[in-house]
Amino acid sequence: MKITILAYLEAGAKEPDIVMPQVAEALELAGHKPTIVTIHDDAAEIVQGVRDSKPDLVFNLVESFADDIIGGLMGVTGVLDLMQVPYTGGGPGELYLQEDKALSKKLLAYEQVLYPDYASFSPTSSDFETGGNLRMPLFVKPARMDASIGIDEKSLVRNSKELMERISYIHKTFGDTALAEEFIEGREFYVSVLGNHDPIAFPPVEMDFSGLPDGSVRIMDSLAKFDETSHRYHGTKSVIADIDAELKAKLQRVALDAYRALRVRDYGRIDLRLTESGEVYVIEVNASCYLERSSEFAMAAAAADLEYEALINRIPKLAMERWKERTTAKKKRKRAAAKAEAKAAKPAKKEQPES
Repeated sequence: MKITILAYLEAGAKEPDIVMPQVAEALELAGHKPTIVTIHDDAAEIVQGVRDSKPDLVFNLVESFADDIIGGLMGVTGVLDLMQVPYTGGGPGELYLQEDKALSKKLLAYEQVLYPDYASFSPTSSDFETGGNLRMPLFVKPARMDASIGIDEKSLVRNSKELMERISYIHKTFGDTALAEEFIEGREFYVSVLGNHDPIAFPPVEMDFSGLPDGSVRIMDSLAKFDETSHRYHGTKSVIADIDAELKAKLQRVALDAYRALRVRDYGRIDLRLTESGEVYVIEVNASCYLERSSEFAMAAAAADLEYEALINRIPKLAMERWKERTTAKKKRKRAAAKAEAKAAKPAKKEQPES
């Protein structure tokens, strides 16, 4: 296929993220013809880039648009929908469900998937919404950010004063709703999932916090993820979880339940916490997660004997299967509507008089 890799290019950046050429190389090795199209803050760039490359499918790696981390990705997929071009990952509706973390929890609750009790605090009103009875300590983060933006060691609050300070910080810095969750002490696992009708869960990856100094908060904040000069970056690492078969199956089952509950399409990663008593809590659902060769998603796939090139090429296949099903269903609806219209327009037969 002719595949357009659509990606976000930060202002002032000279080179795209390393994941873009990695995905392109994997697609090319499978015989596809990939083209990288980068966008920043102009919707016309999306339309023109897709039209010029004339793809059979768009491999969507966009994570934000016009520096809008909250709603940018939903807008990009909305444009692709309007252009009637197939693309990988979730659409505007699915992404909205996953980006609004308070709404996500309501869907998880409906499907009886365990998550931390929470309260959300809007920046535009004094009202707040609760989803359970909160107990200190709490973990406070922006409700609609990802990639650990707005998360650091001060996110863990132990009293009302610290809570209000952190809520104020999120409102002023990000203009986002503050989400306060009951902090789940325990081991942290990531379960990657691939598929739609019959999704499969890869072996769990565990976050090893043993390299952090005593007293450090065991969380993956922005420093641990991105700052190569920080002790938190060097004190944390992802490893394939060394756990028994029963726990592995339990983690995978919870991840699949969350994946289905939030309507994740094609691929995603579920972040979990395991308490000492054996309870598994869903912390985050990451649709269309990061696909870099050394990411947790690729690591988990490799542990399931699915190498990087095969993994990347499975995603366009899943997206095209969805697109064909959607197209077939659309044609059926059109035929049914035309049949009903023809039947309504046909004159009724006159009743014959009784002899």
